[in-house]
Amino acid sequence: MKSNRKQVIGKVVSNKMDKTIVVEIENLVMHPLYKKSVRRRKKIKSHDSKNECSIGDIVKVEETRPLSKEKRYRLIEILEKVK
Repeated sequence: MKSNRKQVIGKVVSNKMDKTIVVEIENLVMHPLYKKSVRRRKKIKSHDSKNECSIGDIVKVEETRPLSKEKRYRLIEILEKVK
């Protein structure tokens, strides 16, 4: 079965909570008037069941059902561990 859930790649900016990480998603958008690239950042909360992420890791997260008041994503894999 093909999953049609959105997957995004971002950087972990916080892991202070139990089984939860905060991931910052960054994308480049063209400014409508000045035609210059502008960075748009968004922070999302994601479920990390094993508490294996640390700050600075590059991770892939996937949309899922609401897990709490603000958690709507879950960790799929850690693409790059911070040194």
